Amino acid sequence: MPFVKRPFHVEKPIKAFLFIMKQFNFTQGEAQRLIAKGRIIIDGISIYYTGQIIEGDIEIVYFEPKSRGVKPIFVDKNFLIFDKPSGVLVHPNTMATEYSMLDEVRTHSGQNANGTHRIDMETSGLFLASRHKDAERFLKGSFEKKTIKKQYLAWVTGEITEEFTVEKSISVRQDYSNNKHKVEINDNGKFAKTEFKPLYYNAELDTTLIECKPLTGRLHQIRLHLFHVKHPILGDPIYGTSFEMTDKYLDMALTKEERFIATGATRLMLHAHALLFPYGATYHIISRVDFRELKGEICSKEKRVFYK
Repeated sequence: MPFVKRPFHVEKPIKAFLFIMKQFNFTQGEAQRLIAKGRIIIDGISIYYTGQIIEGDIEIVYFEPKSRGVKPIFVDKNFLIFDKPSGVLVHPNTMATEYSMLDEVRTHSGQNANGTHRIDMETSGLFLASRHKDAERFLKGSFEKKTIKKQYLAWVTGEITEEFTVEKSISVRQDYSNNKHKVEINDNGKFAKTEFKPLYYNAELDTTLIECKPLTGRLHQIRLHLFHVKHPILGDPIYGTSFEMTDKYLDMALTKEERFIATGATRLMLHAHALLFPYGATYHIISRVDFRELKGEICSKEKRVFYK
C-alpha cells in the first residue's frame, strides 16, 4: 500500500519540519505540507504545527510508491507521459488506495513528480505527469488555459457516418434517486463543446470507432455528449445502461458477465489517444496502443442489451 505509517525515534529535540527534511530529504515546503496534513502522530494524535518541537517516539504517514511495472512512453527533463491502463486511478482516492498512476510517476521521478490532469479510472491512454514543481505549475496552468489539446478514441453503439459537433452545457447532478448520472445536460450548466469524427464502422458488432476532441474540459463530457446523441460509449456502466445495472456497478455487485451484456463491453471503450502541447518546443504525443484492435472487448450485438 503506497501510504504507510511507520514508527521513528527522535533522539534529540528538533522542530518537526526539520526532522522531516532530514529524514526524507524533503524541501522545507514539502515537509511543512506533510505536517499540515496531520501526517506526524504523537501518542495517537496528529500534530499540525510545523515548528513544534518533537522528541521520542513518533509515527509518520507518508506516500511510498510501489511500482507495478508501467513504464513511461516518453520522458523529458520536465515531464513524463504514460499509457495508462483501463481500471487504474491516476491519483489515490484515499490513503487506503492500493495503487494508482502516482506510484509509477513517483517511482520513476521522485517525490516532486505529480500528475497534471484527470482521466477517468476506466479510460485508458495518455497521462501527462510533471517531474518537478515548476513543471507541475506550468502544465496544470496549460490545461486550464486550454493550450493542451486532447484527442480521444471511442467505440460507440450504432453507425455514425458524418462528422458532428455537440454544444450542450453540463451541470453536476444533485439528486441520484432515479438516475445515477453524475452530470446532465442543463442549459444552466457550464458551456461544453465536443467535436466528433467517425473513423471506422464494424457492421458485425454494430459499432463505430470515432475520434473525439473535447474543446472544453467538463466532467464526463465525452461520455455525456455521446449519450445525449444516442450513441453511448460501449462498456459505459453509468451512461447508456439501466438504473439497476448502474446501481449494481456502483455497489461493486455487477458481475463481469452482467456488465458485458448490459453495457456492451468488458470496460469503458474510451481511450486518450493524442496530446498536443507547447513546452519550449511543441510536442505531439500519440498513444502506442492500437485501440482499433481492442474491438475484441466488445459484446456481440445479438447478446447486447440496449437502454434508451
